[in-house]
Amino acid sequence: MIVNDGGAVPGQLVGAEPVVSRTRIRATVVEAARSEDHPDPRAERVTWRSWTWPGTVPGLQNMTTMSQSTAVTTVRFDATAETIGKTTLLRLPEKASKKLPSRGQVAVQGTIDGHRFQTVLEPDGGYGHWMRLDGKLRKTAALRAGDTATVAVEPVKDWPEPSVPQDLKSALAAAPQKIQDMWKDITPMARWEWVRWVNATLNPETRQRRVEVTISKMQSGKRRPCCFNLAGCTDPNLTKNGKLIAST
Repeated sequence: MIVNDGGAVPGQLVGAEPVVSRTRIRATVVEAARSEDHPDPRAERVTWRSWTWPGTVPGLQNMTTMSQSTAVTTVRFDATAETIGKTTLLRLPEKASKKLPSRGQVAVQGTIDGHRFQTVLEPDGGYGHWMRLDGKLRKTAALRAGDTATVAVEPVKDWPEPSVPQDLKSALAAAPQKIQDMWKDITPMARWEWVRWVNATLNPETRQRRVEVTISKMQSGKRRPCCFNLAGCTDPNLTKNGKLIAST
């Protein structure tokens, strides 16, 4: 998006780069957090830059399609495994997290100490990310709390399927066919969001209400939960005020 500080920006396209008249403008470079068909502005990262022209606007011809990074970037880092309650995880270093295309969840594939894996990185509520180390991955990489791992990840567009909790699974099975068809039709990313929303509470009554609201919202055509901070840490066993807590 281009915003002119002094009015309309006259200009024409010359070759591949747009040329504008002498004026001072601002350009926002947006890295969208969600999919191209369902962007989520709450988790976007925006960088303001200013130039004085005449001249060209770098990348202006691509600005309207920057919902995903234009090239797959491998993010490399070292991190120490830690435990919070019964969960073993890695916190991504700030520099590594900043290279990811979203402040929310990011589906990735990569290696940990040379062993390949695929997962969904979780937001920590502080503009960073963390990675869950399940038992299989810990065993494969021979990792325990306190061990430092060398990790390389790259974002992918094809998300793995979430693990749907039994209460939501039962509610979907009992729902009208229209809702069952919609659940199959929405993207895996959207299914992750519904599952996150239902799981983001330890209160049984609140959880039951969220299961019911999920069915109700989908009945009315909603494909994603609304009013939900996608950049917050939503695991109720690991979060306080929406942020990942310290290790135990």
